[in-house]
Amino acid sequence: MAYTTIDNPELYFQAKTYTGNAGTQTITLDGEEDMAVDLNWIKCRGATENHVVSDSVRGDSGASSGYYTLHPNTTAAQYGGGGNEYVSALSSNGFSVGNNDQVNVAQPFVSWNWKAGTTGSGTTTGSGTGKAYSYSVSTTAGISITKWLGNGSSGHTIPHNLGTTPQVVIMKNLDNAITWIVGHKSAAFTNILFLDTTAAATDDANGFADTDPTSTVWTMGTGNGGNDNDVNYVGYIFSERQGYSKFGSYTGNGSATNGTFVYTGFRPAFVMTKGSSASGLNWLLMDNKRHSVAPASGGTNFNVINRQLMPNLTNADDTNENIDFLSNGFKWYRDGGDSNYDGRTYVYMAFAEAPFVNSNGVPCNAR
Repeated sequence: MAYTTIDNPELYFQAKTYTGNAGTQTITLDGEEDMAVDLNWIKCRGATENHVVSDSVRGDSGASSGYYTLHPNTTAAQYGGGGNEYVSALSSNGFSVGNNDQVNVAQPFVSWNWKAGTTGSGTTTGSGTGKAYSYSVSTTAGISITKWLGNGSSGHTIPHNLGTTPQVVIMKNLDNAITWIVGHKSAAFTNILFLDTTAAATDDANGFADTDPTSTVWTMGTGNGGNDNDVNYVGYIFSERQGYSKFGSYTGNGSATNGTFVYTGFRPAFVMTKGSSASGLNWLLMDNKRHSVAPASGGTNFNVINRQLMPNLTNADDTNENIDFLSNGFKWYRDGGDSNYDGRTYVYMAFAEAPFVNSNGVPCNAR
């Protein structure tokens, strides 16, 4: 069996930096091959602005208004836009933005982009009345974007169409101002995390009905975070793919000189972490396109990344945490903060820039 089935992760995930122009513009991804965008997450790096998430399943709100928008740092319901002011198009190799400050003020920006691809629709299963759902999925990359109607009955099951058991489910009530719910295998699906807060993992059967996802469905409780009757929801569901994605946990060691190393099996392009065992810790998001530490030998190709954004906050780029992106994982250089407190547990999700070993047995290197 090959080490990975995805030799080129840029076919399914790419980070992209761009500079806003306070007008309108089309952003083209940098990968060597085109990658259609189905899930798009944008953050202004130079100013305090909301995060903006759009996707191909919720789609365009119509009447030249642009794509429906969600903000991971707030509880707000989705916004239909006006005059294409947010994301006006998701394309075969990028996206277009309007003139809203959250996506296109005259500041530096970063976006994170995933491809799903295969679309469909159906009826949910499990307890209560079956409801309509629609989706875009890549079984190769292990991502499903799913929109559904809640039915108000604990045990309501939502098909994810991944064909394998997911490790992460991120979901949002689209119609009401309700917190984002995150289920992560390493925090256990008896607990929930909240993407828009610093809360620790919380025991709450209303989230996932104390039930682990299966290879076909994930299970909902009765909470308004995911299953009020006839309310619209969206979920971003991820299943590990060797050499491309990894979802797990680590324990901080409090060392700024020899921090915790986390093995992923690939050189990361994207790492998002959250302290799950204690409250007050921000989510952190790092990527391979934002650097601010110059290597001693000069140039721009290096492992150390010390720019982070926080999904639960509007803050601009933060430089309090140091992390190495290595050929087979990531390593912290921080004695505490939101990333490496001694003895505290953190969950993470990571996507690859390059597999540690490709399908032909050829290893990759760090930068």
